[in-house]
Amino acid sequence: MTANRSFKTIIGDGIVWDNHGCMPLKADATFLPQLERYRDSGANIATLNVGMADMTLLEHVRIISFMRGWIAQRPDTYRLVSSVEDVQRCKADGKLGIVFDIEGMCPVQDDLSFVQTFYELGVRWMLIAYNRNNAAGGGCLDADGGLTKVGRSIIDEMERVGMVLCLSHTGARTAAEAIEYSRNPPIFSHSNPYGDFPHVRNISDDLMRACARRGGVIGLNGFGPFLGTQVNLVPRLLRQLRYAVDLVGSEHVGLGLDYVFDHAEFDQNVRLNPTLYPMGLDAAGGIGMVEPEAIGAIAEGLARDNLSDAQIRAILGENWLRIATRVWK
Repeated sequence: MTANRSFKTIIGDGIVWDNHGCMPLKADATFLPQLERYRDSGANIATLNVGMADMTLLEHVRIISFMRGWIAQRPDTYRLVSSVEDVQRCKADGKLGIVFDIEGMCPVQDDLSFVQTFYELGVRWMLIAYNRNNAAGGGCLDADGGLTKVGRSIIDEMERVGMVLCLSHTGARTAAEAIEYSRNPPIFSHSNPYGDFPHVRNISDDLMRACARRGGVIGLNGFGPFLGTQVNLVPRLLRQLRYAVDLVGSEHVGLGLDYVFDHAEFDQNVRLNPTLYPMGLDAAGGIGMVEPEAIGAIAEGLARDNLSDAQIRAILGENWLRIATRVWK
């Protein structure tokens, strides 16, 4: 098996799934045509954020309704994914499958019934807290008091309906307690190894091992501040992927590139909400991000690092498919 084999050769019949991307959180279609960038890169499935932090329930519903409508009007190109079978159909039909996620339990913390509502609207994972504490648990930028009774109740309801528990942005104590409490395999959809680069948003070896022991997956993102560089992002991401593979095994590693399509909106959010974000995201020259177009280069870089085709396919998407098969209903 040669190390310089191409992305197309590596992926074969496998699924390519970027498990976290950020479209503008407003009813505006300006950037939605850029979803084609995922499809052109070889991705079969893209998970898009529809809400974060302390956004209201109504704001979440408005965004998800708008996105669903836009996607549904383009059935020849996109598919709103509701089942594992839909994932496979996207591969067979050459369509880009769209899944939704929510970054933080705020919109459901007062009424558990909305967990099922969001699931039926296409939300397939939800994390506990976006950097700051909420009623469910601690964020990674706050004094973390651990998983609360509210958080445990929401996890129970997520497991009942089939929604995956995500622990990115979550405080270390809350994440550890949630891993221990959850009966389903948890994920870190877009978190990087602190052991490679010590950033407050990155996660410890202990948390990575705990997630893997429960059958979960750690998805690495492509934000320069979390990679420890603003240049040569793909090589640094490849280094962190190797770190994760060596630590927990390729069956527990994935991609959640966290690419932000509207850079101006992101920069404005950081400026207007400085306490919500970690330091270093307000770089004058902009934040470096690994783009969807790099997926092929990532695959080929993993091949040069002597990972097998099966290992690379697992990282590119089949590990996320395994989680979906286990948890979705």
